[in-house]
Amino acid sequence: MAFPENFLWGGATAANQCEGAYEEGGRGPANVDVIPGGPQRRFVTGGRRIMLDFEDGYYYPAKKGIDMYHRFREDIRLFAEMGFSVYRMSIAWTRIYPKGDEAQPNREGIEFYRELFMECRKYNIEPLVTITHFDCPIHLIKEYGGWRSRRMIGFYKNLVTTLFTEFKGLVHYWLTFNEINVLYHFPFMGAGICFHDGEDPYKVTSAAAHHELVASAWAVKIGHEIDPENRIGCMMAAGTVYPASCRPEDMLKAQEENRKNYRLIDVQVFGEYPSYMQKEYERNGFSIPWQENDREILKNHTVDFVSFSYYSNRTVSAEEGPDPEKNSFFSGTRNPYLKASDWGWAVDPLGLRLTLNDLYDRYRLPLFIVENGLGAYDRVEEDGSVNDDYRIDYLRSHIKAMRDAVTLDGVDLMGYTTWGPIDLVSASTGEMSKRYGFIYVDLDDQGQGTMERTRKKSFFWYQKVIRTNGEDLD
Repeated sequence: MAFPENFLWGGATAANQCEGAYEEGGRGPANVDVIPGGPQRRFVTGGRRIMLDFEDGYYYPAKKGIDMYHRFREDIRLFAEMGFSVYRMSIAWTRIYPKGDEAQPNREGIEFYRELFMECRKYNIEPLVTITHFDCPIHLIKEYGGWRSRRMIGFYKNLVTTLFTEFKGLVHYWLTFNEINVLYHFPFMGAGICFHDGEDPYKVTSAAAHHELVASAWAVKIGHEIDPENRIGCMMAAGTVYPASCRPEDMLKAQEENRKNYRLIDVQVFGEYPSYMQKEYERNGFSIPWQENDREILKNHTVDFVSFSYYSNRTVSAEEGPDPEKNSFFSGTRNPYLKASDWGWAVDPLGLRLTLNDLYDRYRLPLFIVENGLGAYDRVEEDGSVNDDYRIDYLRSHIKAMRDAVTLDGVDLMGYTTWGPIDLVSASTGEMSKRYGFIYVDLDDQGQGTMERTRKKSFFWYQKVIRTNGEDLD
C-alpha cells in the first residue's frame, strides 16, 4: 500500500478567498478585504501602495468571495461526496475579534465556525485550521502598524486562546501562519505592513517576522496546554530552488535562495535563529528585537509538524535577479526543461519529490502538503460540463511524485490537501478565471454570475483517488 490507512486526503481554502459576507455576523474589516483586483493589486500586497479603505473605481473580490459564508453546508456536502477525510480552511480573525484588540470575542463569529466544524464532523471530515491566512484586522494596521508592532503578539495570543478554548474537541490540527515566508514578498498581505518614506523595508519585515515567530511559539504553548491532543504545525510556501547551471556561482545562489525559504521554518522547528540568518542580519545592520522570554518561548515550544504549499519552483542565476515587475514568488530564470501553466508557473512534479526529501532531511518531522494545484482557464461546454483533463494530468503526476517520496524515499507524510477543491478568488491576481477547483463556481472576474456549483470531470477523478487511497490514478 502506497499510503497508510490513516492518510488524510482533502482540499484547502482560505476564508478571505471564499467566505465573502465581509460585513455580516459582526465581522470587521481586514487587510485582505481592501486588496483590489487589477494591476494595483501587486503594489497593495507589496506594501508599496497604501490602501486601508475601499476606494472608488476599484473592485474588491474578497467582499463576496464565492459566498461560502452562506453556502458552506452545500460545499462541505460536495467535499464529503468526493470522500474528503480532511478539510483545510482558515479563520477570519475579524469574525472573532472585529477590531483585533477587544477584550471579548464576537460570539456570532465563534458560532459560525462552530457550525462549520460540526458540519465537517457530520461527514467525518477532520478540520485542519489555519489560524492566520493572510488575515490582519485593519484596526490593528491603522492603530499599531500591523506585525511591525510588538503589541500584535498579545492580540494574537488572545485570538488563539479563544480558538483553542472554544473549539476544543472539534479541531485537533492547527497551523499558526499561512506561508509565513511570503511576508518578505507580499508584506501587506502577509503581515499588514505598509512602507513609509525613509523606512528600510528589510528591517521592518525582519522585525515583523520575529514578532510572528514569537507569536507562533506562543500558539504552540497555549494550544498544547489547553488540549494536549492538539497537533500544531507551521506552514511555508515551498519549492526547491534550482541553479541555472552547475557553475559554482549559480549553485551558491540557489543555496542562498533556498535558505531564504527555510529561515523562518528553521526557527519554528529548531527553536533558534540559524547562524546563516544571524550573519545576514549583521550584514544588513538589523538587530533582532529580543525581549524577555522570547528565546525561551521559541526554544521550548517548537512545532509538531511542517506543512507547505507546492505549486512550482524557481530557477536562479547569479547573473540574473527576479523580475521586479512580476512581483512573483516564482519569478526567476526560465527553466528550459519545464513547461509552464497559463500563468507562467513552471510545472514540475519531480520538484515536489525533491522538495519533500529536502524538507524531511532537514527537519525530521512529519510533513503535510496543504496546497498543491493548477490554476487554469476552464471552459464550460454546452451541456454544462468542464472537461479539465489538464488539471487531472497535473495532479496525477504530482501525486505519483508524492507517492514515490513516501514509498521509495521514506518520507513521513501525514496528508494531502489540494488547492482549492472549489473555484475561489486567486490570492495572487484577484481573479476568478484562475481556477483550481474540482467544483466550478459560476462567477467571473468582475463578480458577476449565479454562484451555482457544478462538478468538473476532475471531481470524479479525485473521488476515485481518495476511494482507493491513491492506488488508482488513471
